[in-house]
Amino acid sequence: MAPSFPLSFASQSADEATAHKEIYDQLRQAVETFPTAPNSSTSFTYSRHPDGWYTFPEGVVNAMVIKSHLMARTTDIFMVTFPKSGTTWLKALLHSALHRGADDLAAHSSHQLVPFLETQVFIKDRIPDLSSLPAPRLLMTHIPSQSLPDSVADSGCKVVYLCRDPKDCFISLWHFLNRFRPWDIDDAHRYFCDGVSLFGPYWEHVLGYWRWHIKRPSQVLSLTYEELTTDTLGQLRRLAEFVGRPFMVEEQEIRVDRNIVEACAMESLSRLEVKQSGTTDMVNKTYANNIFFRRGVVGDWRNHLTPGMARRIDEITEIKFKGSGLLLHPQFLQAKKE
Repeated sequence: MAPSFPLSFASQSADEATAHKEIYDQLRQAVETFPTAPNSSTSFTYSRHPDGWYTFPEGVVNAMVIKSHLMARTTDIFMVTFPKSGTTWLKALLHSALHRGADDLAAHSSHQLVPFLETQVFIKDRIPDLSSLPAPRLLMTHIPSQSLPDSVADSGCKVVYLCRDPKDCFISLWHFLNRFRPWDIDDAHRYFCDGVSLFGPYWEHVLGYWRWHIKRPSQVLSLTYEELTTDTLGQLRRLAEFVGRPFMVEEQEIRVDRNIVEACAMESLSRLEVKQSGTTDMVNKTYANNIFFRRGVVGDWRNHLTPGMARRIDEITEIKFKGSGLLLHPQFLQAKKE
């Protein structure tokens, strides 16, 4: 079975290409005037989106193009995560649930099957026409809720949001960025706590989708990585039912859902040849697929954070989430009990 979301689109006419480049160039000029994050020891420079979040400058440009030019449909399914919250795993699970099997994963990485809108689709001065993609379109982004196209909320399409303990999320993000250039963990921790991180602040990102879930639970499903780890089969069934493709009793009897869980397990995915030696293009670079996999263990922050660093993140989490109704998974606040 071929990927449901091809990354090769119909060629643009010369006039379209020129018009699209002008749109990107105008936004690049605007982004150059936006505030930037303080210099850090990494090679990443962050720009501050007008809606109050940070990412690399081209990511801000691409998000603004998406805001203006992507038209959501009622049948769409948007998957959203804060970076390093279980994105690769969620993509594999939901794509496999929709296709009732994980065969695609042997030949294509999760990021090829379900590409990021802001780093793989709306890039290189391209405004692709996605109208010919069959329903349901499975779309993936890290963009905060307040910066999505208005049509996402207006269309009533499904949105699946996955979040993770901020301490584990931070450690996974730190490890990922360290692959490109060493970054002192104390500096990285300070920036994260100040809200300066890819698509951060983390807490506002989570709260935006949580409040949307509370307001419209039939449109937005909020999951945690910890729930997914503890009961993968139950959460897969919950996902499938939410997007309108529940596993029938007959399918459960022949283990369709259980086979998907087994095929999408971190150990299974990491052993695939396409994950070990394959590559994925994002923005203007090619990345080895194996950089998107690490341990995926709940509580791995204990191996890297000092008690004081963990406590600082927990304190911010309690303050930020207070009164929101967001019930944190018990794992989130274990540090305070030690």
